[in-house]
Amino acid sequence: MSLKKQKRREAISALVLEQGAVTVGSLAEQLNVSMQTIRRDVDILCEDDMLHRVHGRIELSKEFLNTPFDQRTDTNPLGKRAIGEAAARLIPDGSTLFMSIGSTPLSVAQALRSRKNLTVITNNLNVAMAMSDEPSNRIIIPEGELRLPDRDILGDDVLEFFGRYRAEFAVFGVAGVELDGSLLDFHSTEVRARQKISANAQKSILVVDQSKFGRQAPALGGNVTDIDTIILDRRPASAFAPLLEPIENRLVIAEGEMK
Repeated sequence: MSLKKQKRREAISALVLEQGAVTVGSLAEQLNVSMQTIRRDVDILCEDDMLHRVHGRIELSKEFLNTPFDQRTDTNPLGKRAIGEAAARLIPDGSTLFMSIGSTPLSVAQALRSRKNLTVITNNLNVAMAMSDEPSNRIIIPEGELRLPDRDILGDDVLEFFGRYRAEFAVFGVAGVELDGSLLDFHSTEVRARQKISANAQKSILVVDQSKFGRQAPALGGNVTDIDTIILDRRPASAFAPLLEPIENRLVIAEGEMK
């Protein structure tokens, strides 16, 4: 395969990962090639399980798509509450923290409602609203278009926004964790935002329920072994024991701490 063709197919995959679905016509226009060329590329790309073509567009397969935010919020509420309370115990009054998108970081925000004088830097409007109940808090959010129904903001401007701040803590979730510890999300912009806040914080805190271990998502970035503290509701399947044993001192099993 020529380098030009390889780069074009990589660009197609990247656009689909960013947007979830892209029309053949839009791809032809953006990449300045014919629709026939795009169709040939799409035929090759769709031989894998991640992408497929439907009625003139290429999109992510259902198993690689995220569930709606409100549905995720209603999933495993007791486990997420335990995770949120465990994370909140690590964050004292007066702290400065990044908080990422997702339903599990929202559980952390809800558990932090009794804290005072926090500075919260977030692209998650749900988190911002939860933290706004305490008037002593300072809440900083980026400009940009609100992504619905998740109620968050993503994009290059968000990366620039996060790059202007430093924090004591970065609290974030992920869509999935592979057997080798690789961290997965549904969009590459989510990965870049997570990596930016982790790099700009003194301590990184991954909040993730055990169902995310083994869950598939298309965008890859980082490894669980690089995180300072990993907070789980309970231990994942035994297949992940070899991954977690070397970092046991960095694990918090939240349901085991509940009274």
